[in-house]
Amino acid sequence: MVTVADIRAVALSLPRTTEHLIRDRVKFRVGQIVYAALSRDETVLGFGYPREEREALVASDPVKFAFPSESDMRFQWVHASMAELDVEEMTELVIGAWTMCVPKKVIRAHLGEDYL
Repeated sequence: MVTVADIRAVALSLPRTTEHLIRDRVKFRVGQIVYAALSRDETVLGFGYPREEREALVASDPVKFAFPSESDMRFQWVHASMAELDVEEMTELVIGAWTMCVPKKVIRAHLGEDYL
């Protein structure tokens, strides 16, 4: 199971990331773009994910992944049960969401040329 501390450690290690408490929810963002957020009860991780790939992700493991609410379907967003995630998978998802928000030169500088 992934903890809030695990997510915070990964997210805050990424350049340009800031943490905010908005309406009792922890959110991580780059500028004004939120790329990861925790539910109020801290059991669900919401994260940015390519819209065209999210149906396949949710279908791959519907216990672990879920679509956001109907009103949030317009965003590139998916939910994951923190109890079902391990640290390695969470790290991959958070970094993937972060890469959707920053310029490629920042990704290259932080993760290397091979990541792109």
